[in-house]
Amino acid sequence: MAPTDWLILLGHFLLLSLLSIGGAITVASDMHRVMVDDMGLISDGQFSASIAIAQASPGPNVLFVAVMGYQAAGVVGAVAILTAIMLPSTTLALLAARWGQRRSHWLSVRSFKAGMAPLVVGLLLATGWILATSIDGWHHLVLTAAAALLVWKTRLHLLVMIGVGAAVGALGFV
Repeated sequence: MAPTDWLILLGHFLLLSLLSIGGAITVASDMHRVMVDDMGLISDGQFSASIAIAQASPGPNVLFVAVMGYQAAGVVGAVAILTAIMLPSTTLALLAARWGQRRSHWLSVRSFKAGMAPLVVGLLLATGWILATSIDGWHHLVLTAAAALLVWKTRLHLLVMIGVGAAVGALGFV
């Protein structure tokens, strides 16, 4: 990658970091736009695989950013992009948590926290849509909707759902 491409990519991830309320996965749709559509650094399949690999591995789900960075530019890409997505949001979260904890009794602080929930849900839905439609076929949308309903309406353990997902994949349905 050219130095200007690095600056554009890192600058974008620094900004996305500040928008990633609810975790990095909430801004995955914009990461897809930049890395797949605009810059062509990775393919649709690599993007989806990055998220799947990171979700299946133990640890924080932000690991998908490092996997995407690695696929785009090796170890340097992984470290650079992961640092760019983590640094601003981590710093802001630390400062905001300290400030909010001291003012937790304020109505404005409680209202802000309550108002952020719909925003996070909307961002997660956008990411789910990108992941479900990035592969040809309607059955991915059905599986995504079914998994979302099961998580929402039941107390089914997530490991059971991961096992069912693995079985569905092993049988060739996805």
